[in-house]
Amino acid sequence: MDLANLNAFIAIAEAGSFSEAGERLHLTQPAVSKRIAGLEQQLNVRLFDRLGREVSLTEAGRALLPRAYQILNVLDDTRRALTNLSGEVSGRLTLATSHHIGLHRLPPLLRAFTRAYPQVALDIQFLDSEVAYEEILHGRAELAVITLAPETREPVRAVAVWDDPLDFVAAPEHPLVRNGTASLADVARHPAVFPGDNTFTHHIVRRLFEAQGLTPNIGMSTNYLETIKMMVSIGLAWSVLPRTMLDEQVTRLPLAGIQLQRQLGYIVHTERTLSNAAKAFMQLLDEQRATLA
Repeated sequence: MDLANLNAFIAIAEAGSFSEAGERLHLTQPAVSKRIAGLEQQLNVRLFDRLGREVSLTEAGRALLPRAYQILNVLDDTRRALTNLSGEVSGRLTLATSHHIGLHRLPPLLRAFTRAYPQVALDIQFLDSEVAYEEILHGRAELAVITLAPETREPVRAVAVWDDPLDFVAAPEHPLVRNGTASLADVARHPAVFPGDNTFTHHIVRRLFEAQGLTPNIGMSTNYLETIKMMVSIGLAWSVLPRTMLDEQVTRLPLAGIQLQRQLGYIVHTERTLSNAAKAFMQLLDEQRATLA
């Protein structure tokens, strides 16, 4: 089976478009179509239904997709296993991380890693933690440093590195601040700006309200914590932010009996062979965790 054709098939399945798949693969749309035609001819099945501009997987395409991931992952594993035999820490390391962690947690570790292992080419992908989780699950990233999900299931393994306390915050002139003391019920009555409802942080905060039979008044949402902080600082809404982001622009709302936190750490796929570069970076993360214990 031609690997180039298989890569084209996966790109179309993920993008839902021949043209977008072509952009991802740096190919023209006719070249992508030719690869799919070759794969369909080789397998003697139709893999996509094309209805106008809509592209969807056929039953055969849906059956092939997990096997296509498996085939490419096995080949990648084989390459890494053979490269690891030399013992050298070199090659390419695809590292996925969120913008917040990349800005506030990783710089010292990245600096130490690049100095210790100059022969490693770092491919850092800034993604939402939930997207990075999928990148690990499908083998497109080797290591991800993210906000950890409340629960992680095999074949993904999660290792917590940092405890990340979260605080309710509002602008200094916000009524919740001026009133002095507030309960969770008081907070729920005011407009909020939240991370998107697909994020781990959103689910952590939402569960807190649901446990008390409350529903937060979410007026806006964005996945960028810096944007959330700006919206809070100008008085548009309250929100929940990592304690490390607090300064004079926002004021912490002390809620009696409520302590909220999330965990930041790294995830890997347990069924893939990790490169020496990934193992070296994981060692740095483990050392960081030990110093904070």
